[in-house]
Amino acid sequence: MKNAIATFPLEKFSGLIASIYDGLLEPIPWEKCLLGLRSLLEANYVTLILRQPSVGDHGLMVNVGDVTTEGLISYNSHFFAMDPFVGLPGDRMVTLTDILDEKAWLASPFYQEFLKPYDVHRLMGADIRTADGGECRLRVCRGHGAPNFSSADKELCGLLLPHFRRAVHFHGRLDLAESERRLYAGAMDRLMVATIILDKHGRVLKTNTQADELLAAADGMRLVGNMPHATHASGNRELQRLIKHALEGRLPANRTDVVEAISLERQSGKRNLGVVVHTVQPSEWSEGTSSPAAAIYIRDPEHKAQAPIDIVRQLFNFTPAEAGLAVQLANGLSLEDAALELGIRRNTARAHLRAIFSKTDVTRQTELVRLLLNSVANMGIR
Repeated sequence: MKNAIATFPLEKFSGLIASIYDGLLEPIPWEKCLLGLRSLLEANYVTLILRQPSVGDHGLMVNVGDVTTEGLISYNSHFFAMDPFVGLPGDRMVTLTDILDEKAWLASPFYQEFLKPYDVHRLMGADIRTADGGECRLRVCRGHGAPNFSSADKELCGLLLPHFRRAVHFHGRLDLAESERRLYAGAMDRLMVATIILDKHGRVLKTNTQADELLAAADGMRLVGNMPHATHASGNRELQRLIKHALEGRLPANRTDVVEAISLERQSGKRNLGVVVHTVQPSEWSEGTSSPAAAIYIRDPEHKAQAPIDIVRQLFNFTPAEAGLAVQLANGLSLEDAALELGIRRNTARAHLRAIFSKTDVTRQTELVRLLLNSVANMGIR
């Protein structure tokens, strides 16, 4: 450490750095770290602005201190445009008096109308620029009557800046990965595919909405000790064999993709569940016990993934009546049953079907159903 902070306890400094990286996984990122800085620096507010406010965008920031909703709204909607404490160096902390004349600052509308009422007098900060071109701002404030920030304060925070820079960059990467995960998980939900992810011991790591509903019903498959089991003994023996093969397929001695399927009988008498068990190969640097090792995909033939009528109408230029009939046919109803379901005459349904055939360039009902099921219509389910 630099001489000005040579007496600062190494253990405490290490804890500050740890809190920066721990902040990546907090519900409110970096809140505990900012609270620690606030206490250490005897500040009344500490703020990390992750996305700067602009016209039409209130930005994204983490604030600690006696922050009021009114104060946040007023800054995000109006005062951000008046803030002169911007465009700061990214490699060191500076105080407001380092770059602005204090007398002019205290007379400025930004100070008089916004900061003074919230007891902000001393300011220290840096604009942190990340490797991917992003920028965030770290701001530390003290109230009236408090001393200005010392060189030791600036040096201590300056040593933390590279860690904030890396952590904010990592947070962006994690956020992207999480967005992609939600996107693909949502796609599986829309396709009505129940998904169960297992760890290397065969325990459940994650399930989607469809899987939660299926396991709760315990009709064909259930959880026993946080492990998937078929509800019939003969089916369960085969299911456990498939899971075992999938888990063994990712071991270093094997490293083969194992994909096997089984049809599971149900106590309710409903049609069997279709189940596929798939090896999830680890990445080259995977470690730990919580990485995915196998995936189970389940389709319940009794579920009808009804495509939104509006989406079907837009895709094929159908009228609302034609789209409604097409969706019923895709769900497996005969033309007569679909007409009954829709409350229309059989002749009216036949007229709609002729128009549907003309617009989709098919000549048989089975072709129409295949066309609809293979379209992106189901992806429009909310």
